Amino acid sequence: MRTALACVVLALSSPAWAAESVHLAPHRAVYDLSLSGSSGTRAVENARGRIVFDFTGDACKGYALQYRQVTVLESSESGSRTSDLRNTTFEAGDGRSFRFRTQSDLNGKTTAPVDGNAERSDKGLAVTLKQPKRGEFGVPGEVLFPAAHMKRLIEAARAGQSTVAVKVFDGSDDGRKVYDTLAVIGARRVAAKAEAKPDAAGTPPADPAAPAGPDLKPESRPVPVEAALRDGAMALMPHWPVTLSYFSPGEGERTPVYVLAFDLYENGVSAALRLDYGEFSLKGELSRIELLPESKDCKP
Repeated sequence: MRTALACVVLALSSPAWAAESVHLAPHRAVYDLSLSGSSGTRAVENARGRIVFDFTGDACKGYALQYRQVTVLESSESGSRTSDLRNTTFEAGDGRSFRFRTQSDLNGKTTAPVDGNAERSDKGLAVTLKQPKRGEFGVPGEVLFPAAHMKRLIEAARAGQSTVAVKVFDGSDDGRKVYDTLAVIGARRVAAKAEAKPDAAGTPPADPAAPAGPDLKPESRPVPVEAALRDGAMALMPHWPVTLSYFSPGEGERTPVYVLAFDLYENGVSAALRLDYGEFSLKGELSRIELLPESKDCKP
């Protein structure tokens, strides 16, 4: 993608708020999947499934993720396909090391697991694979692991940057792919609580999380959110719409192999998922969110 896509807009927050360190909250989230769109000669006619995302740890002890996605795709031409993807990772708090293991089933048939670890240094990325076949490879330059990438996106969003381009390694597929990614970040939003009502004069209630000033830009006004986030600690938390495209390494204009759109909250929680696989796309609605207990002795 051309570097002309990279641009910077004025931050909607104060410099002090933008400079705060990013804190990723331990949480367990459940997303219900449904078909969002389909195209191609063998169009998917129906889809259902679920993602369970269990994220724990902190910047001192590191970040552990257990991810599972079960998807059922139905087509009159190709029949029904059920995939079950299970991914377990651990990333050091400083983003310098990463362990990963992926197991997947298709229509009940188990494929060989992908297992390995990776290290980041000033010279680049070094990956060691244990399964399905032992091997090693390296990539020069900066490559981020998933938690470090999430922090980078939140830092950019807080600073008012509208794009972030960086290489990412997450151990997916065969464990040998490093993706070029481009994130397009929208304007900061705040959630509209379901119970908030106008006063007797018809004036909408004040939003304590909105930017200061006599007038809010339209894109900064409270917006509806999924039911699971309308109450509790995240009800008025700022967030940003993000479209994240993954590309195979190369030069010039390329078509993304995968596009993920979501609302990114400043504690690292994602909502309103849309997973675009090219020939079909899935909608992921956040049906349950649980913020997990945190360590009180971590002060990175």
